[in-house]
Amino acid sequence: MNLLYGVLLFIIAHIGAFFQLNGQFKWDFFKNNEWFIAACGIILSFFYIWATKYTVQGMGGLLWPSRFIGFGIGMVTYALGVGYFFNEGITTKTLISLGLSLILICIQVLWK
Repeated sequence: MNLLYGVLLFIIAHIGAFFQLNGQFKWDFFKNNEWFIAACGIILSFFYIWATKYTVQGMGGLLWPSRFIGFGIGMVTYALGVGYFFNEGITTKTLISLGLSLILICIQVLWK
């Protein structure tokens, strides 16, 4: 259950970070309110801290799996966000990178 919480928190954190960093290219609010958007990073930091905590607990106290899981979720989240909000297609290189990210997640979660 801890692993599931950790993954969910990583997803929320990465979605928030995606908007925080890339919203400036899509919406004027993000471009014109840099200080407010930057301050939202404090809240995002807690999500990353909690995600790491629960993922490490879910992986029996091991740190490396948490890092790879967070990285993989970030890659997938970013690809979905860029594709949906910025209409950037997925090239072969990006598709292979996403596939490798998913493989990383699966290795860390499923390999005992």
